[in-house]
Amino acid sequence: MMAEHGETFLCLYRADMDATLQVQPVDSWDSFPLFQLLNNFLRTDPHLCNGTFHKHLQDLFVPLVVRYIDLMESSIAQSIHRGFEQETWHSVNNGSATSEDLFWKLDALQMFVLDLHWPEPEFAKHLEQRLKLMASDMMEACVKRTKSAFDAKMQKANKSTDLRVPLSVCTMFNVLMDAKKQCSKLCVLDTDQEFDKQWQQYHSKIDVLIDESFKEMISSLVSKFAAVLDGVLSKLSRYDEGTFFSSILSFTKPGMDLADTYITFVRQNQDILRDRVNDELYIEKVFDQWYTGSMKSVCVWLTDRLDLQLHMYQLKTLIKIVKKTYRDFRLQGVLDGTLNNKSYETVYNRLTVEEATVAVKAGDGLQGISMRDSDEEDD
Repeated sequence: MMAEHGETFLCLYRADMDATLQVQPVDSWDSFPLFQLLNNFLRTDPHLCNGTFHKHLQDLFVPLVVRYIDLMESSIAQSIHRGFEQETWHSVNNGSATSEDLFWKLDALQMFVLDLHWPEPEFAKHLEQRLKLMASDMMEACVKRTKSAFDAKMQKANKSTDLRVPLSVCTMFNVLMDAKKQCSKLCVLDTDQEFDKQWQQYHSKIDVLIDESFKEMISSLVSKFAAVLDGVLSKLSRYDEGTFFSSILSFTKPGMDLADTYITFVRQNQDILRDRVNDELYIEKVFDQWYTGSMKSVCVWLTDRLDLQLHMYQLKTLIKIVKKTYRDFRLQGVLDGTLNNKSYETVYNRLTVEEATVAVKAGDGLQGISMRDSDEEDD
């Protein structure tokens, strides 16, 4: 009886409601609060939930909701394109201006649809899947545009000890880190839902894209650092025993500027990454790969000179670089297992032997520079 009275009353209201909605502009969303008000009342009433008026209300608003999501998807896609075209890569909160705007809009749209509390399960599930797919597509576009900007920046980076990681590059790392975090919220369906393998594969594709982009970006950055060390080693090669150039240079007494500038390059870039990259895990990955690559390069350089005795300048420079590199990366949290790798052991043993040879022939020719007691040595 109560249900009949309720439906009769709502039937009288329905005529006025329909007339009002018909005169609303096509792209006006002012009527959504009305849906929320009525739906929140009807869905909690056991007599009126999914009754005649409730179903009519849903039928009225289905096309409005679909159109609103269509327009928002188009608008967000355009804002991504415009945003990355004009992106300055200044740090904004957890990422850049464009990424912050994107993730806010996606979250706001999903919260809006969630707050509708759509009563019909199938359409509610459709809406959620639609929004999760949209978020995945937008996330993919964001990651690809960020990676593209990173590659362009790296191509322009120099290979001298003047290289300092641009703050924009740190922001790009942070954008991908934030994307990975946001992905778990914006792109994953409610765990209560059953979804097919196709959806799982689609979502995992975004995770793989982000992880692969991270690997490539870290590798690219470490390659730039390696190129700087290669340049230093190339300058040391001029002093190789038996070369014409080394005989000329033997009359000069070069200082330790080459070692000092390289050590400053390492430390300042370590500080930039530590201060500007938000995630400790990825900082550790960069430092691990950077240190490992550096020791391998020095090891290869020394292996190529197994039959040569190192010039005094080569030995002094390498001892200082290797000792400071070992200590600085240890202070940055690189673990002993990585620090004392085979390359380092080979380098350490070779430089120690060279040092002993010089000590016999030239006394204090190394002027106090030694592979020993590196922990006690001042900066």
